[in-house]
This record gives sequence, C-alpha cells and structure tokens, in this order.
Amino acid sequence: MRGSLAVYPGTFDPFTPGHGDLVARARMMFDRIVVLLAVNADKQPTAEATARAVRVRDAMPADWGNVEVDTWTGLTATYCLRRGATAIVRGVRTAADLHYEHQLAAMNERLGVQTVWLPTRPQLAATSSTIARAQDAAKSARASYDAGGRVSSPRGSAVSGEADLSHSD
Repeated sequence: MRGSLAVYPGTFDPFTPGHGDLVARARMMFDRIVVLLAVNADKQPTAEATARAVRVRDAMPADWGNVEVDTWTGLTATYCLRRGATAIVRGVRTAADLHYEHQLAAMNERLGVQTVWLPTRPQLAATSSTIARAQDAAKSARASYDAGGRVSSPRGSAVSGEADLSHSD
C-alpha cells in the first residue's frame, strides 16, 4: 500500500519473538509501521514506557528503516488519526483472542481506523508476554539462589532452599 502507515500497539512487557515476527510481517504489508507502546493505567508493567521503548528499538534489526517505536497514553485510534495511520495491526493467537480483538476492531472502525489481524505462527503462539514475564521471574529466582542452598527473600533475610518436613507435635 503506497504511503501507508500502520500502528502495532501493545504494552510489549516484554517484547517477545512473536511480537518481532508480527512486526517483520507487517512491515512487508505497509510502507511504515509504528510499534506503539501503550501506557495503560490498568496494567503495571515491569518498566516505564520509555525504557520498554528502548528495549523494543534494540530488538529491531538496524536495516528495518520503515519501523519506528513510539509511546502513547490514550486511545490507539486517536494516535492513528493524528498520525494519519490507515490501520491497526493486531496479532491473534487463539479463538478467545479473536473474540476480544473483534470487539476492539468494531470500536476502532467506528472511530475511523481499520484493523488488520495477523495470525501468530504456531511455533510462537505458546509464548505470551505474561508467560515471558513468569519465565524471567523464575530465572531471577534461580540466579539469586546461592551455593549454600539459601535464597534471599524480598525482606532481605535468607530462606532455606530445602523444606523441613519434620513435625514437632
């Protein structure tokens, strides 16, 4: 689409291989893509939007000159209308995703912006940002486990890595 601009919105906390794949595919469909980090007061991301934007930029190949990263607080459709974007790109992993995305697409269409759904590749569909955050937390917990079989608790004291199963009834 000549001169077309599409917006791929999300919190991207973290930016997963599935997100990267959708950007790679969308950038072949549109002249320009904005990966839009949404600032959503209902979500509590692990980092501020600007820090997440830097991580997303760093994940993009340097030769992807038609991809930019931006942050936004507010309706994605409003951002699109201000930037002259013709479409919102959304990834769909499951039937439940499609149901939810259909509701969003209907609202965005009433606001004047079309939605393009891209199915997630099967090999990438199992990993969501939620799962990626849980995996990162598990890695951090393993890394904080010291050689003595103790792990630091959030309060700063050490907790034994082995359970004491004896009872003193």
